[in-house]
Amino acid sequence: MVTLDVRPQLLDALSALRDRVASVRLPLPLPGAPRARQTRAELLAQLDDYLVPRLKAPEAPMLAVVGGSTGAGKSTLVNSLVGRQVSEAGVLRPTTRTPVLVCHPDDHHWFAGMRVLPDLMRVWVPHGEEEAVSEAASRFRERGHGAGRGTGRGSGLSHATREMRIETVSTLPRGLAILDAPDIDSLVVENRTLAAQLICAADVWVMVTTASRYADAVPWHLLRTANQYKATLVIVLDRVPHQVLAEVSRQYGALLTRAGLGDVPRFTVPELPESAGGGGLLPASAVAPLFAWLAHHAQDPAARQYAVGRTALGALDSLSRRMPELASAVAAQHAAAVRLTAAVEDAYKREGRRVRNRLDQGAVLAGDALTRWRGYPLDTSADELLDSLAESLAALLQCAVAAADERIAESWRREPAAAAVPLPAPDREAGERIGMAVRRWRRVLEELAEEEVARSDRQPAPDPDGIAALLVAALLGGKRARPAGEKLAERIGAQAALRLRDRGGELVGEHLDEVLRAERDRRLAPLEALEVTPEPQAELIAALSVLQKER
Repeated sequence: MVTLDVRPQLLDALSALRDRVASVRLPLPLPGAPRARQTRAELLAQLDDYLVPRLKAPEAPMLAVVGGSTGAGKSTLVNSLVGRQVSEAGVLRPTTRTPVLVCHPDDHHWFAGMRVLPDLMRVWVPHGEEEAVSEAASRFRERGHGAGRGTGRGSGLSHATREMRIETVSTLPRGLAILDAPDIDSLVVENRTLAAQLICAADVWVMVTTASRYADAVPWHLLRTANQYKATLVIVLDRVPHQVLAEVSRQYGALLTRAGLGDVPRFTVPELPESAGGGGLLPASAVAPLFAWLAHHAQDPAARQYAVGRTALGALDSLSRRMPELASAVAAQHAAAVRLTAAVEDAYKREGRRVRNRLDQGAVLAGDALTRWRGYPLDTSADELLDSLAESLAALLQCAVAAADERIAESWRREPAAAAVPLPAPDREAGERIGMAVRRWRRVLEELAEEEVARSDRQPAPDPDGIAALLVAALLGGKRARPAGEKLAERIGAQAALRLRDRGGELVGEHLDEVLRAERDRRLAPLEALEVTPEPQAELIAALSVLQKER
């Protein structure tokens, strides 16, 4: 006997795990990222659409989802099981676009709300008014009814177009609901995605295939998935011509046995005149064995407990395997983000050291700045010297930023994850930003010189602009500007000059760090906006650990 433990602590642990899965972000295009995103979507679908609602309401009707390939006859099968046309069937493919859930009138309340499939808008019309479904759905949307609580699945499908039609028929036994899903191999991506989501919500998976398509890859993938999750599975081999029925059934049975699915209940529906075109109902005798199996497992307490419990416990068991896989993908994302970040930080650290070495070598006091320095104070004013030195420092910093960006781009080209982040490109505004920062720094040094002159008791008082020009030349000129320090000491005294140069040197270091850090942060901003952090990995493992403990 398979039993379900529905203690509140287990539900709390499961809900917490669901929230951890929803918070996972996998934005970087790593080799395993597409599979990890699919795993995340499947986990959310199974948790939201099945596990959480099933464990919260174990007494809710058993939901059998009928899925299969295009043209397998799913809708005709569903219509025949309930005894009237509730789902559109026909030769035009794909036919089933809006899933149809059929239940007994007494069970309608279980599905009218958002207990299961919370992101599908409910549409319900009385029998005989099917043509009004679209109009009713439009009115439903206009009244502002949403699709239930958000799931954070990121499916990319518009909630305004995701609907599920609810039909009630008294011919179905109480406690059983049948859902006709879109084609699992539909040419329409939205249909395939929705079909997979609906299957994840099933207590019983009813997989329908045909004599001509029973070896197709897509149905077999779902069969193996169901077997892997230990879900309660039923197979229907539909539209089998009488003359090959025995042979096709034997071959298909052999394939199932080799795949470890030999014990799965299997029903064969022969090809009948009513199958042609998909417009009619099959004789009751053709679907009676399948109907009896579903009714028995919905109404017999032991059979129901086994069918529902097997799927639920199988889904719970699968979390122990899939959650670590998702956590591993999260860790890989963070590791890639760390590598990208490290490349940026390393590039700017290297350029920061290079700039300081260049300053020590007097690289700023070159070109026009050197000419101005040699002409000071006879042919060059203090302002002109300061302007030239500021421009030379700005040019040195711009070259450093360009070199760092080039190094980053070279490193990122070797990282697949960098495809999600724009590579550093020539930044036309960088020069303006650096120029403004240098001008602000120059103004701080000028104020520092003014303060030092104001406290000086020398007569006549030194010119603040001249003191500022000598200070900047001494700080930026390296060995070439040694005379600047000597002249500064002559003008304001050795102690004042030393104090001024010490404070000015601190400001130079702070300024260089500030400029390079600001440019570095600009390069890191797109990566940081992706919010790839290490916490989700630990949170996933911790949530799984709590769930396993509660089980």
